[in-house]
Amino acid sequence: MISYITLGTNNLEQAASFYDTLLAEFGAKRYIETNRGISWSVSPDQTSLALMTPFDGQPATVGNGVMVALGVANRGLVDRLYRKAIQLGATDEGKPGPRGTAGFYAGYFRDRDGNKLNVFCIERSP
Repeated sequence: MISYITLGTNNLEQAASFYDTLLAEFGAKRYIETNRGISWSVSPDQTSLALMTPFDGQPATVGNGVMVALGVANRGLVDRLYRKAIQLGATDEGKPGPRGTAGFYAGYFRDRDGNKLNVFCIERSP
């Protein structure tokens, strides 16, 4: 149902470098680029993540309570992507670990613009 998610940035070049490196960890690549933004996806038929400077010319700000969740296959990939985000300058919002529901495992961070993301997997018992 969701086709794409857009995050705001005040420094497209810096933010693009962060997301190029982070999203490459699970195979996402740039597939749309304009002078105001970039979109990444694993494939054109899957949800994409876009990064844009605001259309109204005002500074990008972070939405309180807004978060983008990136689903991956397993805990190892959650751990790897969380560490990569921190290495790229993200700030910790919750180290990887089990959360709430049985099998839900996630790590939380904020990108350099302050946007909150998490990387998660759901591991089902056999």
